[in-house]
Amino acid sequence: MVRITQSYTFSDSPYFNDRGVHGHAQPITERVNPHSTPIVSYYFPKGVGEHHYGQYHPMKPHRLTLTNALVMGYGLDKKIHNIYNPPLASRAELEAYHDQEYIDFLSRVTPQNQTEMKHLIDSFNCTEDCPIFADMFTFCRMSAGGSLAAARKLCARTTDIAINWSGGLHHAKRGEASGFCYVNDIVLGILELLRYFPRVLYIDIDIHHGDGVEHAFYHTNRVMTVSFHKYTGDFFPGTGKLEDNGAGVGKHFCLNVPLQDGITDDMYTTLFKHVIENVCQRFQPSAIVMQCGADSLGLDRLGAFNLSIAAHGECVNFVRMQKVPLMVVGGGGYTVKNVSRCWTYETSVLVGQQLPDELPATVYDSWFRDSQWKLHPPLTGRVQNQNTAASLQRIMRAVDQKLRYLESAPSIQMNELPPNLEKWLAEELKDELMDTREDRSMAQKMELFEQRGVPQVADVQEAVDVGEAEVGEEGLRQLQ
Repeated sequence: MVRITQSYTFSDSPYFNDRGVHGHAQPITERVNPHSTPIVSYYFPKGVGEHHYGQYHPMKPHRLTLTNALVMGYGLDKKIHNIYNPPLASRAELEAYHDQEYIDFLSRVTPQNQTEMKHLIDSFNCTEDCPIFADMFTFCRMSAGGSLAAARKLCARTTDIAINWSGGLHHAKRGEASGFCYVNDIVLGILELLRYFPRVLYIDIDIHHGDGVEHAFYHTNRVMTVSFHKYTGDFFPGTGKLEDNGAGVGKHFCLNVPLQDGITDDMYTTLFKHVIENVCQRFQPSAIVMQCGADSLGLDRLGAFNLSIAAHGECVNFVRMQKVPLMVVGGGGYTVKNVSRCWTYETSVLVGQQLPDELPATVYDSWFRDSQWKLHPPLTGRVQNQNTAASLQRIMRAVDQKLRYLESAPSIQMNELPPNLEKWLAEELKDELMDTREDRSMAQKMELFEQRGVPQVADVQEAVDVGEAEVGEEGLRQLQ
C-alpha cells in the first residue's frame, strides 16, 4: 500500500485575493516636493498594532497595522514629508500629567502577577473595559510617545500637520484607566503644545464624549475643548451635557455638542462646520488637536451614528482649511476594516491627495472582500435618525450663546495654567531672571572697563577677560 500525504501550508495560498472584475488602485509614485506646504509628518510606532487586549475585547490595535498597510499601499508615503517611528514616552514624560503611583502600577503589572496586585487593579480601574494584557505599558508608551513627538515637531515649527493614528486615547484620567484608555496621550500632547502656543483648541468627533481631556483642562482658558458625541445619560461615559461649560477661569471654554442615534452626514457636517467656524473666530487658536475616533461611523460595533467615511473626512478637511498648526490623532473605532479605511482616507485628505475608490493590493485583501475592496462602502441609513432639525437648531443657538461670552481671544498673561505647567513656566522664568542678572552684571563690567580706559575688544567674553585683568579684584568688588 502506498501512503499518500497531502499537506497545506500558508505559503500555498494566494498572496493577494483574486478580485476578478474588481480592480485595485495603483500606488502613487510621484514624490512630494520637499519645499511644498503644508508640511505633513506621520508617526507610526513600530509594532504598535501587534498588541492584543484579549480575544473578545472590542479594542483591536491591529486596526493600526491595517491602516498603515493601506496608507503605504496607496503610496501616500510619497506625499508625506516626514515619517517617523517615535521613541517611547519616558516615565517622567507620562508623569507630567499622570500620578506617579498610577504610572508605577502600569509599569509593574503583568498578566502573570495580576492576581497578587488585585487590590491595585481595582483601585486603578483596570478591570473588564481596561484589562491587563502583555506589554501593556509598552503599548501606552508607544501611543504617548507618538503624540509627544508630534507636538514637539509642531512646537519647533518644522511641520504644519502631525498625524498619530495610534493616539487619541481620550478617556484616561490622571490616576486611573477608563474606556479602553490607560494613558491620555492627548493631554500630554496638549501640555507640550502649551509650552510654545498660547491657546490650543481640542476637537473630538469620537461618538463617546472626550471626558478625560475635558476634565484635565476644565479650569483653564488656554485650552478650549469641543466634543461632538452621543449623549443619553447612560451611554458611556455618561458625561458631556450641553450645560457643562467649564469652571473658574475656564468657564465657557468647554463646549459639548450632545447628539442622538442615527445622525446623518448632512446634519453632522452642517452642525460641525457652524460650531467650529464660530469657535475659531472667537477663540483664535494658536494650534489645534483633533481626535478622529472612527466609532462615529455607521455600522461601528459600538456606535450608533450614520456617518460615512466621506463625511467624517469632510470634518477633518474643514479643520485643515483653518491653516492652524494641527495635530491629528486616532481614538475609538471597533469595526476594524472601516477604521482603517477611514484613517487612510483622512491621511489622504491631510496631504491633499485624491484617492480612487478601489483599495490597493495588500496582504490584508481578505479583510475587505465583502465590500468588494472599496474605500467608501455604504455605511449609512442603518440606524433610525432620532435627531431633528429643531433639536440641532437648539444646539446651535445654545453654542452661539455660550460663545458670546468669549469677547476676544484670552490673553496668555491672564490664565490659570493646567496641571504641572506652572512648574515648567517657573523654571523658564528662573532661567530668564538668571540671564537678565548676567546681562546686567556684564553691562556694569563693560561700563567700568570703559571708565578705566580698558582697550575695546570685538569679542564680548574676551573683552571681559581683558577688562578683569586690567581693573583687578578691587575694581570688581565695586560691582558687588
